[in-house]
Amino acid sequence: MTKYLVRDLENAPEVIHSSCGQSIRLITHQDTPEVSFHVVHILDGTTHYHKRSTEIYYILEGTGKLELDRETIDLKPGVIAFIPPGVRHRGHGDFKTVVVGTPAFTLEDEYFD
Repeated sequence: MTKYLVRDLENAPEVIHSSCGQSIRLITHQDTPEVSFHVVHILDGTTHYHKRSTEIYYILEGTGKLELDRETIDLKPGVIAFIPPGVRHRGHGDFKTVVVGTPAFTLEDEYFD
């Protein structure tokens, strides 16, 4: 990576990711292994966990639920959730969230039961 990275939401890579939903990836592991920054539209995610990455979800719009180790929290704009490694989690409803991962998200660090 160069000294800095600037990327526009409209020009960022977009993927459909099975465990979460439609993800716009503003900062990825390919940019830096230190952190990832995704904007994700979640409708019905799949329960999963990470062994290395901590994730932070910040809800931008919409409503839904976030399951965290069998507990469920309500989501609305302005809610933030800190998800350490090993915590099984899944979002469902219809909401957009920023997902920050550190170290950066990789498919190799995503586990399903």
